[in-house]
Amino acid sequence: MLGRFLEFSLATPDIRASLDFYTKLGFSHAEVGDAWSHPYAVVTDGRICLGLHQTALPAPAMTFVKPDLLKHLGTLEKLGLEFEIRRLGNDVFNEVGWFDPSGLLLKLIEARTFSPSKRLALDTSRCGYFLEIALPTPNRAEAKTYWEQFGFVGIDECDDGLPHVSCTSDSIDVGLYDPAHLRRATLRFEVDDIKATLAQLAGIGIAPSPDIPPLLRQKALAVLVAPEGTPLLLTEAPKP
Repeated sequence: MLGRFLEFSLATPDIRASLDFYTKLGFSHAEVGDAWSHPYAVVTDGRICLGLHQTALPAPAMTFVKPDLLKHLGTLEKLGLEFEIRRLGNDVFNEVGWFDPSGLLLKLIEARTFSPSKRLALDTSRCGYFLEIALPTPNRAEAKTYWEQFGFVGIDECDDGLPHVSCTSDSIDVGLYDPAHLRRATLRFEVDDIKATLAQLAGIGIAPSPDIPPLLRQKALAVLVAPEGTPLLLTEAPKP
């Protein structure tokens, strides 16, 4: 129903600083088009594309491509969605957007804004293997139902080091977490050895944030914070 996931859209006051940060982590640049008038860049690790927008956005956004968006508007309206963004017409780049229960912006646009990357999904960055966009969710049962109406499949991950609900799709996964574990929308990655990863990151001048929720401080994980404020959660893979 939402279309094909395109990017996790992030507002940045300094696009060069954000680009330098993600490039250091091993992300690649994608070739962008001219859909937006503001400075815009895209970086990817082969599994997640991050759209860096040097402009104001109401919130971080999951952006999907929905061709012929106008034709699908009625179906979306029947769900009772309250549009925060609604730019539609024959002479504009069509887009609509609304907030999910966690405060994340979901945005649909009519066409791609950058060329597909040739980077392989297994060619991971220094952050490890991208797992999902993780969201703080006070009521995970209700949020699971919310995402399932859009075609996601909700799976309870009770045995994970951070118990959550994983809502999967064919283009992006969303994790629903206890707000005591996550304070805001976060990119979650998995690494084989957290200590070795942090040592490698220290070698390129990137240090983990000391400001993490108390319940996470005794776990084998780390949080990096990008210049625009995006948290990147690095968790250690379970040992065989």
